[in-house]
Amino acid sequence: LQKHGYSLVMFNRTRAKAESLLGPCGTFSDSPAKLAEQVDVLFTMLAHPDAVEQAALGANGFFNHLRSNALWVDCSSVNPSFSKKMAAEATRREVHFVDAPVTGSAPPAAEAKLIFWVGADTADLERIRPLLLCMGNKIVHAGGHGMGTSMKMVVNLLLGTGMAAFAEAMALGEGLGISRKMLFDSLLGTPAVAPFLASKREKIESGNYDAEFPLRWMQKDMQLATVSAYESGVATPLTNITKEVYRLAMRDGHDTEDFSAIYDYLTNSHDVTTIDQKSPAPAKAQLH
Repeated sequence: LQKHGYSLVMFNRTRAKAESLLGPCGTFSDSPAKLAEQVDVLFTMLAHPDAVEQAALGANGFFNHLRSNALWVDCSSVNPSFSKKMAAEATRREVHFVDAPVTGSAPPAAEAKLIFWVGADTADLERIRPLLLCMGNKIVHAGGHGMGTSMKMVVNLLLGTGMAAFAEAMALGEGLGISRKMLFDSLLGTPAVAPFLASKREKIESGNYDAEFPLRWMQKDMQLATVSAYESGVATPLTNITKEVYRLAMRDGHDTEDFSAIYDYLTNSHDVTTIDQKSPAPAKAQLH
């Protein structure tokens, strides 16, 4: 946005993380409330629903300080029912609301190649389209409020389960004696493997899981997917199991690493006990 000449007012709960982003057109605000008094369009991108609600409705929250007819664009990955709740709160305050979560990690963001999944009235989308195209190269209008969030949830469910399934398949292959190189060379590019997994090869081979998308946020998104599935009466057994595997990986110290570190957890997990086939069979308990 700054590269396109827009003046920005910024706030981050940890100021040091945002100061490096301030260019000649940017200023830092002391609170969401003070920020809201200075802008016509407000973007949020926060970690989870509680953080969004605190920024909007908490002490020094922005909601009651936005101008009438202002527009709030929430790019956070939250659940659809939460987006609809925020849309209702916005309507009560004569504020326009758009849910517009994104697909794309830090490198695509730096190159303005994010995908925006938008839930909004058409007029509101057209009002912010030029702003979104400063940050992304694709906009999908999925429908009304909550539908952008819904699409993002479906995408992240596929990413999370796909990464875990691939890691488990790799673990099995290596356990059967196939080299990791052979598995990568043979599997990547085939219909059995999602294209995004090719970008994780370097991390897995080097063991360097510097986060593009932290594992703890993938686990959070899958947890929200199961909540949404419950609310809509949809059974998601695979997602429920996979989110718990990510939770176990978090407990094993992988929470701030890239979510591809699920491979490291599954191939090095201390929770799995193997029995030497040559060792005596375990004694059978007898009940009397």
